[in-house]
Amino acid sequence: MKDTDAQSAATARPDDTVTRSFDRRHLLRAGLGLAASAAMLAPMEAEAALRAPPRQLALINLHTGERIRAEYWAKGRYLRDGMREINRVLRDHRTGAVHSIDPKLLDLVHALGRKIGNRGPIQIVSAYRSPESNAMLREADGSGVAQNSYHMQGKAIDLRVPGMSTRQLQRAALSLRGGGVGYYPESNFVHMDVGPLRHW
Repeated sequence: MKDTDAQSAATARPDDTVTRSFDRRHLLRAGLGLAASAAMLAPMEAEAALRAPPRQLALINLHTGERIRAEYWAKGRYLRDGMREINRVLRDHRTGAVHSIDPKLLDLVHALGRKIGNRGPIQIVSAYRSPESNAMLREADGSGVAQNSYHMQGKAIDLRVPGMSTRQLQRAALSLRGGGVGYYPESNFVHMDVGPLRHW
């Protein structure tokens, strides 16, 4: 290895040092230019977020009958009160345990509603699931319930939309490319999560 390096140095042209020095300066300038562009983009993105319309979700928990229409994001930030209301409605209906729902999941459900032009409440079959509920469901039907389900992290939701077939809903969810999508026509719901991109 050392012989090869020595040979390369011996056969290098005299102007190689100048070229390398120029390349370094060129790369440094390019890097600084990119950093400056990124710094300019950040305020533009922040300004765009401030002008973006608020995000609202209309949901109904099929197990508790609770309905909610809550604004959870506005002016570039998530709203604590709206998030708290949504977390409560999407709690584990078996144990009553409330858990923070991942904001990315709410954004995915919001994007789904926009995609399908839905104006009524989205029906929630399951959202947060406590470890106890998950273990109980695995015992009852181990094949369809993951041991480390994203439901236990507040990163998954099972839903349906009145007047829309499960197949149509699945296609709309897949088109968003936001994470995992599960198709359960027998139970009439679609699973969405913000894990890796996959479907079943």
